Amino acid sequence: MATANRSRLSVSQRITSTIFLSESLFSVAFIATVTLLSVNAALLSGSDSLSGVPTTVGLIARAGIAVPIGWLMDRAGRRIGMALGYMLGIVGMLVGILSVQAASFALLCLSAAIIGMNNATSQQARFVASEVWAPPDRARIIGLIVFAGTVGAIGGPLLVGPASVWAEMLGLAANSGPYLAGVLFLVVAVAMTLFLLRPDPLVLGRRYDMPDDSGRAVAVEARPARAIFAEHTVQLAVASMVVGQLVMTLIMVITPVHMHHENHSNGDISLVFMAHTLGMFGFAFVTGWLIGKLGARPMIVFGAALLVLSSVLSALAGNLLSLAIALFVLGLGWNFCFVAGSALLTGALHPIERGRIQGANDMLVAMASGMGSLATGAIFMTGGMLSVSAVGLALTLAFVALAGWLNQRRAAPVAG
Repeated sequence: MATANRSRLSVSQRITSTIFLSESLFSVAFIATVTLLSVNAALLSGSDSLSGVPTTVGLIARAGIAVPIGWLMDRAGRRIGMALGYMLGIVGMLVGILSVQAASFALLCLSAAIIGMNNATSQQARFVASEVWAPPDRARIIGLIVFAGTVGAIGGPLLVGPASVWAEMLGLAANSGPYLAGVLFLVVAVAMTLFLLRPDPLVLGRRYDMPDDSGRAVAVEARPARAIFAEHTVQLAVASMVVGQLVMTLIMVITPVHMHHENHSNGDISLVFMAHTLGMFGFAFVTGWLIGKLGARPMIVFGAALLVLSSVLSALAGNLLSLAIALFVLGLGWNFCFVAGSALLTGALHPIERGRIQGANDMLVAMASGMGSLATGAIFMTGGMLSVSAVGLALTLAFVALAGWLNQRRAAPVAG
């Protein structure tokens, strides 16, 4: 028995390391291309007003493919689904190179859509890694995979310069460099996924969720999506991630515009966003550990409290330091809600249900990002940062009320 447990632990560690590394590679490639996406959009379209269109297209594609890719992972396995996602990313990067070389705005939007599909698959990675571990360890593993975003947050922007120089050395336009580097990174991610993600995490997940340690498959009929989403635990988990994403996007997207109106430099804006991404990703591993110790529900409460605090601080911030603190707290609040919500959702689902339900959840999260991006400008026009912060505060307080009601209504206690 001890030998079997050690073998299982070794396999879980290998699979988790593979997903962490492949997600780090994707994160660097994705953020490097996003860094220049609005610039490329403005140059290729000839209008600054269209600079946000490719980002919106990418979010729509991510939302649209999330449920189908989750369904595929439940049918064909996690390895095939993850590898297909990275392959789509390679295609998207190649189309991105072509768009810059041909000066085609339409191809740039197509590239953003295909890469958005890869991003939808990437969002499943935290769930895939967690299911190869016993339930008490899953929150920690989800936090670890979210922490991989830190690699991209730091490495992505740093890659832009060298990749642009490399592209010029090859006779390509400088702005195609991040796409070119992305192709190489994702080729490695595909190879790692196909060769090292064995046995398939779906198979291991079923074993870990057995009531005994026999490892034998137990026939379980997947519940209809309506029945799953009717559960209060699932509703709380999804609401935590959706509201956290919406509030974060509302405040995060408009902050550079607010800072520009307040005569802050681009360097100041970069510093504030470094603080924000540090809050989002830098402590994700610690968040997972805290969820394992305290439970997912208390961490969601802490996350909501931080979102409330960040909404107030964003409205009151009058200098660079206070803005940096506000955006750091905003990122950390999102981190708590996102990681804890992910852990709570995973624990509420059987392995054969996870792909499609987690895909549906990520579709809702992507839609929240799109809604936040589209709405925040109009809200800002009505009353500046005070209006945006007030909306963020109202949404968070509404979520707190909903969470309290759901906790009272749940039929039976659920570990988490």
